[in-house]
Amino acid sequence: MNVRSGEAVAKPYTIAAMALVLVVEDELEIAELLEDYLRESGYRTERAKGGEEALRLFRAAQPDLVLLDIALPELSGTEVLKRIRLESAVPVIMLTAKAEEVDKIVGLELGADDYITKPFRPREVMARVKAALRRVRMNEPDGALLRVGSLEIDASRAVATVNAQPLSLTATEFRLLHHLAKHDGRLFGRPELLEAALPESDALERVIDVHLGNLRKKLHAHGASHMLQTVRGMGFRLVE
Repeated sequence: MNVRSGEAVAKPYTIAAMALVLVVEDELEIAELLEDYLRESGYRTERAKGGEEALRLFRAAQPDLVLLDIALPELSGTEVLKRIRLESAVPVIMLTAKAEEVDKIVGLELGADDYITKPFRPREVMARVKAALRRVRMNEPDGALLRVGSLEIDASRAVATVNAQPLSLTATEFRLLHHLAKHDGRLFGRPELLEAALPESDALERVIDVHLGNLRKKLHAHGASHMLQTVRGMGFRLVE
């Protein structure tokens, strides 16, 4: 997926047979536990305990997915996420010890794909990781081009453009836009969109509002915010 003009270009990515997961966690016991489970599940891992180190490793290793704690030394997890999103659309799952919904929503507004609240079960984390990596494969084997008005979506390359200008989308935003575009004009409620974009996540339905709000802002920057419509009390749809 590409990013806005003036930002670094986020490369379309493919998931290798043994995906690389970057674990960003300053609590040694938790980090080691996550790495043990990830390796048992067949993934390769890299580990960072602070925000600056996380960014260095992210750029050097180019992981397929990032598990990112919010509370980090040097740079907070939210700041790390902001900087990652300037460079890449790689899936990011936030780890947070704060149970308040506002903390989760902030991470999603910045471009996180999912979140997990501590304390968590390692097997739950593995299930989320596997689901996120499956979603990256796009679930669209035909890779056909979709066009809705000035919007064009190339699922095979995970690229969306408006008037030939690339949109800067996270993986979740891309899945939402692609799902809406496949059913041009059809209304979708929050539960349907949550299932389409974040299956196997226990995220609340209101999370969809955050992702759609981010998507609408990005469409607006290209003069196309009118395409994403909200029908009060019924749902959302994409129109020409």
